[in-house]
Amino acid sequence: MKRREPRRAKAEINVTPLVDVVLVLLIIFMVVAPQLESGVSVALPSILHPDAASGALEPTTVTVTREGRLYLEKEPLELEALQARLAALHAQKPEARLVLKADFALGYGRVRSVFKTCQDLGFPGVSLQVLDRANQRG
Repeated sequence: MKRREPRRAKAEINVTPLVDVVLVLLIIFMVVAPQLESGVSVALPSILHPDAASGALEPTTVTVTREGRLYLEKEPLELEALQARLAALHAQKPEARLVLKADFALGYGRVRSVFKTCQDLGFPGVSLQVLDRANQRG
């Protein structure tokens, strides 16, 4: 009778489970990353030559949706409450930057009135957030 030799373990590393885990994490980050954007998501207007990003301070975002609703970061506010919160922010951090995001379908008058409100509070720079049209071309 022949004697059987014990089976030896393979010295190979199975990387398939590792690749599966990495791909799942990648998908999770791809889904979550756009939601980390400050403020409320709106369809921004685009321009050909935007100014280069500048400043080391994290800006505060004011958003105006297509329906005309106002948000400070992601908190919905009425105009009077927004003015009070921005005035308090400016008193606390006079050098704070402010970014105004407005839906491209929103009328110029509404965007201008919110922009003027922000300027009248004394912020040193109120920026309009836009998309770079040159980077949108395929």
